[in-house]
Amino acid sequence: LLQKYATKEGVRYAAWHADKADRAALDAAAEEVAKASLSGKSRDEQLAFYLNAYNLWILKTMLDNYPTKSIKDISFFVFRRKSLTVAGEKTSFTKLENDVIRKTFKESRIHFALNCASVSCPPLHNRAFNAETLDATLTQLTKDFVTNNPLGVWSRNQGAEVHASKIFDWYEDDFKAQSGSILAYLGKYRGKPYPKGATLTFLDYDWSINEATK
Repeated sequence: LLQKYATKEGVRYAAWHADKADRAALDAAAEEVAKASLSGKSRDEQLAFYLNAYNLWILKTMLDNYPTKSIKDISFFVFRRKSLTVAGEKTSFTKLENDVIRKTFKESRIHFALNCASVSCPPLHNRAFNAETLDATLTQLTKDFVTNNPLGVWSRNQGAEVHASKIFDWYEDDFKAQSGSILAYLGKYRGKPYPKGATLTFLDYDWSINEATK
């Protein structure tokens, strides 16, 4: 389903919404996620599961309420209401992200794997995550957002002025925990440090739906 509907330009929500069989397939996957057991699973298996679960429920939420201009138009509390079931627990997107994924795994790269159905989000990966390739995939998604996405990070004046996604502001502690500062983190994944004294400005966040036009 991801390979069919997730593109570099966004998600083909209209086509997915119109395909009753593929919507039913997503609903069936949500049921599997809801009743899954993680007993005996490795760290990477668990993390891959939770990343997939988050993105799946975001997609289901969008398709169940399609058409919409923004996920925030669905409900003011769309991220905080307990509207999803993951591994037997009724939860919310906020709790799943902050209390489970961030708190348990302490992995900064998850911010480039989770997708909130919005233009300024890192693009939805067009494959389900799996334990065997998780580390390499997370690194690649992080590099892509830092180096190949104008909504992620860009700079001018030879790197003296850095403009970065609001994600780096919201989750500042996660990036500082790994690299000491946001600029050091960005420098690591772009493969080149920023000059001493570089300034950092955060970009406005566009919550419009990340819909592919084709």
